[in-house]
Amino acid sequence: MYEAGESLEHHPSSSMPGGRRWHDGLTSADVLERTSAGRINRVPGTTSRSLWEIVRANVLTLFNGIVAGCFILLLVLDQWRDALFGFSALGNSLIGIVQEYRAKKSLDRLAILHAAESKVVRDGRPQRIPADALVPDDIVLLSAGEQVSADLRLLDGGYVEVDESFLTGESEPVSKAPGAVLLSGSLIMAGSGRAAVFRAGPDTFAYKLTAEAKRFSLVTSEIRSGLDKVLRVITWLLLPTAALVANAQIQNAGGWEDALSSGRWIPGTLGLVASIISMIPLGLVLLTSVAFAVGGVRLAGHMVLVQELAAVEVLARVDVLCLDKTGTLSSGSIKFDAVHDAGTPPAEGWRRALEWFGANEEASTTAKSIGAAFPAGDLLAAAASVPFTSARKWSAVTFPPGSGAPGTWVLGAPDAVLAGSSRRAGAHRLAAALASTGLRTLALAHMPGSLPGSVPESGESGRLPPELVPVVLLTFREDIRKDAHKTLAYFRQQGVAVKIISGDDPRTVAVLAREVGFGQGAAYDARNLPADPLLLEKTMEDHHVFGSVTPAQKRDMVQALKRRGHTVAMTGDGVNDVLALKDADLGIAMDTASPATKAVARLVLLDGRFDRLPAVVAEGRRAISNIERVSMVFLSKTVYITLISLAFALLLLPFPFLPRQLSVLDGLTIGLPAFFLALQPSAQRYAPGFLKRSLAFSVPAGMCAALCVLAVAAYARLGGQHGTGAVQSATIISLALIAAWILVMASRPLNWIKTLILAGMYGGLVLLFTVPPVKDFFRLDWPPPDLLAASVIVALAGSLAIEGIGRFQRRLAGGQGMAGGK
Repeated sequence: MYEAGESLEHHPSSSMPGGRRWHDGLTSADVLERTSAGRINRVPGTTSRSLWEIVRANVLTLFNGIVAGCFILLLVLDQWRDALFGFSALGNSLIGIVQEYRAKKSLDRLAILHAAESKVVRDGRPQRIPADALVPDDIVLLSAGEQVSADLRLLDGGYVEVDESFLTGESEPVSKAPGAVLLSGSLIMAGSGRAAVFRAGPDTFAYKLTAEAKRFSLVTSEIRSGLDKVLRVITWLLLPTAALVANAQIQNAGGWEDALSSGRWIPGTLGLVASIISMIPLGLVLLTSVAFAVGGVRLAGHMVLVQELAAVEVLARVDVLCLDKTGTLSSGSIKFDAVHDAGTPPAEGWRRALEWFGANEEASTTAKSIGAAFPAGDLLAAAASVPFTSARKWSAVTFPPGSGAPGTWVLGAPDAVLAGSSRRAGAHRLAAALASTGLRTLALAHMPGSLPGSVPESGESGRLPPELVPVVLLTFREDIRKDAHKTLAYFRQQGVAVKIISGDDPRTVAVLAREVGFGQGAAYDARNLPADPLLLEKTMEDHHVFGSVTPAQKRDMVQALKRRGHTVAMTGDGVNDVLALKDADLGIAMDTASPATKAVARLVLLDGRFDRLPAVVAEGRRAISNIERVSMVFLSKTVYITLISLAFALLLLPFPFLPRQLSVLDGLTIGLPAFFLALQPSAQRYAPGFLKRSLAFSVPAGMCAALCVLAVAAYARLGGQHGTGAVQSATIISLALIAAWILVMASRPLNWIKTLILAGMYGGLVLLFTVPPVKDFFRLDWPPPDLLAASVIVALAGSLAIEGIGRFQRRLAGGQGMAGGK
């Protein structure tokens, strides 16, 4: 197996199997033969889980196993009325599977429609094919911005700079000369050439290294990690609690020996099952998956491809949005404006040189606009060339003597091409004046002969030789997106800081920033960015518009913001944005983005509409704020059931509820309302600390509910001779009223839909005690007046205490908590 950066011992020969030349590529018959043999570049998709993985995640869990065991036990004991929770758990799993599978199908369809393509030579002509249709010996045409989709060998005449960080962790681009190996998952940052496929599909280095290395690492989900911690604690508590409850139930049945011999252990089993099942927050895991899945589907409706469903959570946490100018704030289309005199007599053949720069099929949008203004007739043959890189900010071509444009021509940013020599100072000042009007400006310079040294291999941004003479200046216009001003205003209103980070001249960037509402200030020149990390962090906090930013600086700027505790989203469309997109918490690629840029982004705006971003952020906030709301309800239930179980077990009292009673109570006060609440709109920005906030409310609220149930049970035992049914009804009434109030608090602020949901919950609770068949089935009835009064008074006192807990929590959190939000 080849390692990253490895070169072949022998360069590829000039012919293919069968005696054909490499540049002719494979024939259709060759492709059919390899495809029929299964030698294609297809590997399992990574944009979503497979159907089996979805089923396994929703069904084959420890808690589902416990539920299934309890369900089967009750059926064997002919206690089917108390086995309703089994159907509820089955429904949860089915809903989770259906919702996530629907999301998978929707996202997979988008992923297929917008899948990466490769440009190959087949039957002697260039053509584009899906990347997974590559076969061994295919000839791939490479250019900047492409993602390598199979293991390739670079052929003679090619030179590229490759980002291999997905595979090796090396952050700097690696130069590749003819004969070098290009590994699947690498990104072409600069240069061009032809390469031959020698390993495809499961045989590639990336696939053997890890199935995920080819695309991206998983998004860090605070919600999922927080829930995992809670579930681990519940798992450890479950067994000892079950043992204590079982002992209490048997002791109340006359002791172990008597209960086992008489069969009175069977009714005691009902209390044990009720406590175990109610401790497990099954619906919470379901609603988290559903919220992510529904969020992905809704974003797909906004023409946004979610590369990973958990990225929806990151949307809610974003508080800094970094924007590349071109393709994001501007439309991405570059229009040629004019040619300007550089102050020196133009060298012979400058038009022919511009024809060459604009004729490259894989040229940038700027070079393509040059090609439109200077269409090539008889294109000159280059003796040598230097590809453009964002670090160098220029490209060059050398034509031989007698060619009509002899010598070396350098085209690039004025600051890179014209700086460093007094003979170019006048042209440099003129370029600065043009840039200050908002025009993108390039400089064309010329020198006799070739560039000194091995510049193509170095890829460095060193100074150009002093004999380089300015020839002409070129200006270009960009159209500002009509929706840019309104969209940026939305983010400012929502408390999201916006940073414009562009590689263009700071003066040009400043003009654009003013047009989209950034005031009259100048743009910060990134060439003056401090090297000290702490100073860089302060600079990023104090400034919002930056120009002349290199790709490496974009990455450093994103990292500086993250070190300050910000959650950073980065948008871009060029290969120069790849490094920053990878390091941002959330990378967002435009539809015009290069394949490499799309490969590292978590989200892709498929129609390129910048005004999609507010809806994207709103969807993330909706999903995550609602997950936090319902988590507080579910965790409160887990806390009070666990405490009730432990208290009654330690006091050797029978568990006060039947499984069927807790099942219907959970359904009315938690399950059904929480399902609808999880899909409600919400614009509140997510703040870190989900688990801490949830537990800060759930633990004291659950303790309060448990104390209320204990108080009602104690009154029933000490205040008179009340039967088991009356005590169960009284404790259910008290617990139902408290659980309902917890849901009311989690639902705030109320709207008409939430009010309707809460009204339905209270209506269902009334029906439990008034409809004869229903109350008979659940063994519920109105308790004696004194016990009824006690249960209601205790419930009201408990609800007031929980209201106080919620208010205190909001004050302590400075209004950031979701429960009972303003």
